Amino acid sequence: MKSPMSRICVLIVLGLLGLCVLPAGFLSARFGALALAQEPAVAGVFRGSKFDKSNLVAWCIVPFDSKKRTPEQRATMLDELGIKRLAYDYRAEHVASFEEEITTMKKHGIEFTAWWFPTVLNDEAKAILSLVKKHQIHPQLWVSGGGDIAMDAQQTQAFIESESRRIREIALAAQDVGCKVALYNHGGWYGEPENQIRLIQAIGLPNVGIVYNLHHAHHQLDRLESILAKIQPYLLAINLNGMEIDGERVGKKILPIGQGSQDKQVLKLIGQMNFDGPVGILNHTDLDARVRLQENLDGLSEQVQGLKP
Repeated sequence: MKSPMSRICVLIVLGLLGLCVLPAGFLSARFGALALAQEPAVAGVFRGSKFDKSNLVAWCIVPFDSKKRTPEQRATMLDELGIKRLAYDYRAEHVASFEEEITTMKKHGIEFTAWWFPTVLNDEAKAILSLVKKHQIHPQLWVSGGGDIAMDAQQTQAFIESESRRIREIALAAQDVGCKVALYNHGGWYGEPENQIRLIQAIGLPNVGIVYNLHHAHHQLDRLESILAKIQPYLLAINLNGMEIDGERVGKKILPIGQGSQDKQVLKLIGQMNFDGPVGILNHTDLDARVRLQENLDGLSEQVQGLKP
């Protein structure tokens, strides 16, 4: 008869043998699950692909360019920089070359991603929409506004009603040619994202959203994380810039990416967003547009590499 100790040894051996014949992957699955359960929660996933060059849009490079390039010269510059998307801003002297700009960009395979649009549906706006329809392009129409930030509740409500009528007229015309309208934060009441959301909800059309410009948002840095969360459902485009606390007030409104003290944190927050729309880099100076675009490309690449896990 076996002793109690012998029985215990036999049971241990049998137990070990049983482990050997468990289904493949059982232990790794069990212990893997345990390991995952013990890992701390991750605050956010950095989605750096939105900063890939293929998604970048050149902005403020038409009237803002010391070289005063022609459409062909501008397209060649973008080709050489490897940028395949353009947000088009203009002044009165560029109206006559609207169609040439469109056909030239098409020839170079450069997308007309956005168009700085008149604030009302006037003859110039209708001419743009006619060209959009003729050439079957579908740029976002970036529309700015104003308003006194200190309006009382009654004035604010009247302003919302007036602005809603203005934007709705543009948005309905844009809808007919397959375009979206993006509210452009350019200061004032209209430049506050929470107010833009109020406007979008009042307008009630599906083709109206937001283009968020960081060079007009230095004063919003202290609540940027909250702002990005609020505008994400409405966001159509975001334009980058070097960022400083209260930068506009201290003369640092326009900075190349990487030269702002807040850039890494700002890019990290944007990188964590579930947003895959166009991302703009800008000149917006009287410098050579090519030089400033290259500075932004270099700065963005350096900053993003430092953020990737």
